[in-house]
Amino acid sequence: MSEHEAGPGAARPAHPPYDVVLAGARGHGRWHLRNIRRLQDRGLVRLVGICELRPLTGQELDGLGRPEQSADFAALLASTRAHLAVVCTPIPTHADMALTAAEQGVHLLLEKPPAPSWAEFRRIADGVAAAGVSCQIGFQSLGSAAVPAVRALVTEGAIGKPLGIGGAGAWTRDESYYRRAPWAGRRRLNGVDVLDGALTNPLAHAVATALALDGGTRGEDVASVETELFRANAIEADDTSCVRITTTRGTTVTVAATLCAEQPGEPYIVVHGSGGRITYWYKRDRVRLHRAGHEPTELGYGRTDLLENLVAQLAGRARLLVPPDRTGAFMRVAEAVRQAPAPTELPPEAWRSLPGESAPRRAVRGVDGLVAASADTLSLYSELGASWALGSSPSSAR
Repeated sequence: MSEHEAGPGAARPAHPPYDVVLAGARGHGRWHLRNIRRLQDRGLVRLVGICELRPLTGQELDGLGRPEQSADFAALLASTRAHLAVVCTPIPTHADMALTAAEQGVHLLLEKPPAPSWAEFRRIADGVAAAGVSCQIGFQSLGSAAVPAVRALVTEGAIGKPLGIGGAGAWTRDESYYRRAPWAGRRRLNGVDVLDGALTNPLAHAVATALALDGGTRGEDVASVETELFRANAIEADDTSCVRITTTRGTTVTVAATLCAEQPGEPYIVVHGSGGRITYWYKRDRVRLHRAGHEPTELGYGRTDLLENLVAQLAGRARLLVPPDRTGAFMRVAEAVRQAPAPTELPPEAWRSLPGESAPRRAVRGVDGLVAASADTLSLYSELGASWALGSSPSSAR
């Protein structure tokens, strides 16, 4: 393969290593920094730039050389002539950062969720397509070999006729989590959409993965969305919520999520069938098959790192696993959450304060069982008898 121009930017080499700039290297960005170090050690990428408001120290960059550092993303891309950018910045900045990279011919790994609204998502998807650059959206669970494996089991009739898909996520976040940044726990900030709620950020993987298991990942695959949004914490966004999605294939997909669990556990997806069910713990890439008349079978699967997949795609060795269009269905759900009424504040008797890792946390009484029951029955909180959800009318969007 000969060298060719990657859009209007610098010529892209035919083979790795590719020069990469990381925008947002603290917080969750530290995970990306470690991953870049891993791939750099394998000769696949070379870190040439860090975009941060406050430069990283030598200790933070241990083993990564001396990349150029700047708070000016566009200038940094230009001066380093980077081939790739990893963007792990606040959600409202994603569209502008992605388009800045695309205009310079720089390929992208864009952290999830890709955008805080459908309009911003379309700006990204249309902009990178027009620029001719590759864009990978960072839903790491969609890089798991378990996703096509579960779909194959369903197609082969392993659990009989498919009856629906339920997702469950019961996590905890203490009060310091909502002080981590000005946009944390907000729906809007200074007139700009943020959408930092349980379903659209920390447990966004549950929504995206459940839709992927049904095979409906494009925006046009979603027929309708019902939402129930609540909050125990003193925030704007939801911390305890559920959605019921109807796909154009007629599948019912529910996801129940909370950041106020009493006893947090691994999030999972259940595919229900007339002759059994499949449970998928997407963070561990573990699948359990329950079939009538058989002992349960549990299997583990490998996972392809999404930055590594992007490198392989640029080198002509693979197809991109999570291009923007594969997250369109998730963004339809996110848009329904954005358009829904503000989350209902739970009464004080519905939750209790418990010690957290660095600050107190709020735990909603009985929410762990409600989350599990939602995944089991494809029901919303109001249909499961939660006292704080009774009388709640689900918000619907099409």
